Amino acid sequence: MSETSPKLRAELDGIPTYKPGKPAATGGPVAYKLSSNENPYPPLPGVMESVIAGAHAFNRYPDMACTGLMAELADRFGVPLTHLSTGTGSVGVAQSLLQATSGPGDEVIYAWRSFEAYPIITQISGATSVQVPLTAGDVHDLDAMAEAITDRTRLIFVCNPNNPTGTAVRRAELERFLGRVPADVLVVLDEAYREFVRDADVPDGIEIYRDRPNVCVLRTFSKAYGLAGLRVGFAIAHEPVAAALRKTALPFGVSQLAQDAAVASLRAEDALLGRVGALVAERGRVCDSLRKQGWTVPDTQANFVWLRLGERTLEFAAVCEAAGVVVRPFPGEGARVTIGECEANDLFVHTAGTFRKDL
Repeated sequence: MSETSPKLRAELDGIPTYKPGKPAATGGPVAYKLSSNENPYPPLPGVMESVIAGAHAFNRYPDMACTGLMAELADRFGVPLTHLSTGTGSVGVAQSLLQATSGPGDEVIYAWRSFEAYPIITQISGATSVQVPLTAGDVHDLDAMAEAITDRTRLIFVCNPNNPTGTAVRRAELERFLGRVPADVLVVLDEAYREFVRDADVPDGIEIYRDRPNVCVLRTFSKAYGLAGLRVGFAIAHEPVAAALRKTALPFGVSQLAQDAAVASLRAEDALLGRVGALVAERGRVCDSLRKQGWTVPDTQANFVWLRLGERTLEFAAVCEAAGVVVRPFPGEGARVTIGECEANDLFVHTAGTFRKDL
């Protein structure tokens, strides 16, 4: 048998592996998973019923055009149908954006640290990542990002609020930045955590996009809506970009169950607001408790908190896991901890306080 392997794209060499949040242990003491920014609540009212009702049709392909969901989104956000595209979570749409805009020789700019998928999907496209460090306060350095733009730049990600730090870019600085971006460079406002924002100065990207043809907004049903396991997200962009997304989308990528569940979730607005409000209140309680312990916690507008721990990050994660709380460590940098059930939050805060005394 020949030892020669099929030729694969050189761009795939050295691609970092996406690291999902570690699951909670089973078979032992109660353990809480605070590592994946999941919603701790069960599906919204009407969602489970819609999924059960559609389960008999597993043998059929889903509606490839996502007709019902697209109509619901257009009505909910006041945008034309032609400005919408769906995908397998917002990260699936992000990968389609790169396919549509960037290839070998092109550059993609994003803050670092930011969403872990950006370097992966950029390298898969064959483009070059241009990582711009966050400020000392763990916020996007938009001035430095603007300075990094060259004639090879094709796309810029602005994760707002930023994953994993939770910090957010405010309206004036974002609009000033957009004013410096060439009209032929696509700016992607990744707003996976938009529903948790309470700072009035943090703009809704959909308001920004309306007057800017080079702005695209990403949203997801995985976080606030609690549909992480069904993988459905969407983009709102002007027609040329949205049309390109529909061309590059994986055929039949969004299952019918996901489409139906997303529609039912959009129709459960009151329940959604109640749950998000409770998580935001818990976020405030956790942040206050951590700061009283002496931690420096960035102002988070997402459903998680960020602790910069440097070289003690993995040690902290191990201590938390031993106590029954699984967090998301970024070795040498810090830990991201999701706001979960009250009991989980209490256990995390207690563990963080004990660890802090040893620093």
